[in-house]
Amino acid sequence: MIITISGPPGSGKTSVAKIIAKDISADLVSAGSIFRKMAKEMEIDILQLNKIAEKDFSIDSKLDNEILNQILEARKSMKNIIVESHIAGWLFKEYSDLSFYLNAPLRERARRISIRDKTTYEEALLEIMRREYSHYTRFMLYYGIDITDISLFDLSLNTSKLSPQEIANLLEQVISLSFKTV
Repeated sequence: MIITISGPPGSGKTSVAKIIAKDISADLVSAGSIFRKMAKEMEIDILQLNKIAEKDFSIDSKLDNEILNQILEARKSMKNIIVESHIAGWLFKEYSDLSFYLNAPLRERARRISIRDKTTYEEALLEIMRREYSHYTRFMLYYGIDITDISLFDLSLNTSKLSPQEIANLLEQVISLSFKTV
């Protein structure tokens, strides 16, 4: 079973994906973790890597290929896998058995990121706006993906009123109903 979880920065996708992966004994592939690792290896921050990626498709291509290889390996070995990234639902739709889109209002996402990154709300808000602009521009340019069109997802959820555990529980119920496995 291959499940994608997508959404903008601060939507809770990573926290929820970790819980679900643990609960259903699935491998977790996190594009954010891979991207952060790439930035660390280059000794730059995520915003700088986003800027480079806007002009250099090889950054996104390397990331996508790494994720796709893990998806294909999971399918080949019949393993369960959760793929978490901003655009996993669009990029890997043909491989996905179920796809979820998580979102929350901008202010709530900024609040969450400010707590996670131990920064001010204003800095988090600015970072989100910069990242989202970078993502929208890159994903439209490189893939022709309009990340505002979420119609292809099996379920879209506003995460602002629920905890990560509550969201995971809800999505696990959907998984269970869809596959009769959880």
